[in-house]
This record gives sequence, structure tokens and C-alpha cells, in this order.
Amino acid sequence: MLDQSKLRGRIIAAAMNLAAERPWKDITLLDIAEAAGVTLVDLKQEFSSKSAILTAFTRAVDDEVLRKAPKREKDTAPRDAIFEILMTRFDVLGPYKRAIRSIAGELQAPDPAFICALMASQHWMLQAAGIDTSGLAGRMKVGGLAGVYASVLRTWLEDDDPGLARTMAALDRRLRRGERTLSNIEEMKSGIRRVCDTFASFACQRRRPAQAGPTAEETTGAGI
Repeated sequence: MLDQSKLRGRIIAAAMNLAAERPWKDITLLDIAEAAGVTLVDLKQEFSSKSAILTAFTRAVDDEVLRKAPKREKDTAPRDAIFEILMTRFDVLGPYKRAIRSIAGELQAPDPAFICALMASQHWMLQAAGIDTSGLAGRMKVGGLAGVYASVLRTWLEDDDPGLARTMAALDRRLRRGERTLSNIEEMKSGIRRVCDTFASFACQRRRPAQAGPTAEETTGAGI
């Protein structure tokens, strides 16, 4: 997944290897540069912080998931499609589980850019499942999936079963719950739209000028 023939890939790989060995908070940029076999100046040209390295790692994971994502069949339910996509993501993350466990345990206040990268990941996971993310409804789906992913990630970090049975059960349970929540939200939005349409129609009728009645002359002329 990480192209270590390139400087950027070597730095990211070095950071993840170090995170698998010791707490993330104890690792410095100099440690990462030395592990990657580059100077601190070389690292600085690629990354400004450890959070920037994590952001790049997250995007690399996104790319790998999109490459490996199973093709969605036309009759596949959205919940089943996103289930497959997220399980593909956990498979991609598998070799880095120890590192992610270290990072997750120490990441108290993530950098805003890193948070944006995590939210962008949810957008791309939904897109890979063929689920639209445009507009307000799309942003709600992205936020909802972020909550699902964060919850199931905790289960995955403690799930040492090669078949990831606990992870799959947790993901299925959370997606079903999220599906019901989204359905309720869609019903609320539909109701709000109907109310708004009703008021808009009523307002238009109130603003429409009343049609003037015929004048006396027009009435007389009409009878000739």
C-alpha cells in the first residue's frame, strides 16, 4: 500500500513501524526521519507534523480500499454494500493494527486537517458503496458513518480473531441501527418539506392580486 521507493512512502512506513513498537506520543519527527533513513530537512519537505503523516496514511488507506472494494451489484442493499466496504478497510488496516492501537490510545486532540481527512474517508467509503453524499442529507450520512466507524474501530482493535467475528457483528449491528435512524430522519425531512410547501403555496395565494371585477361600462357592453 505504501510505495517505499518514494520518500513520502518511506516516511509514512517508518512512522507506522515506530508506532507499533512504542507509544505514539513518545515518537518525535527526528525519530521518524532516522527510522526512514532521511534527514529532518527531507522529512520537513514532505510533512509539517506527525498529524500530517497520519493524514497521508489515512489517504493512502482510502486509495487502497477503493482499489480493493468489491464491485457493487445492482441489487445489493446499501447497508450490505457499506458493510463490505468497511470490512475491506479493516482488512487493509490489518497489518497496521498494533500501530493504530498505539496512535488511537494517545491521540487526545487530533489536528483539524487530520479530522477532515477522517471525514473525507467516510465520504469515499459511501461513494464506493454507491451512496450519494451530496447536500444536507449527504453530510448527515457522512457524519453518521463516521460515528459507526469510530465505534466499530474500537471493537476491531481488540478483536484478535482472524475471521474478525466480533468486528463483523458490531458493524452489522451499528449499520442496522444507523439505517433505522436515517429512515426516521428522512421521514422527518419529508414532513418538513410538505409543511414548507403548504406554507409557500398559501403565501403565494395571499400575495396574488385579486382579479378586478368588470366595470359598469364593460357590463353594459357585454349585454349588447
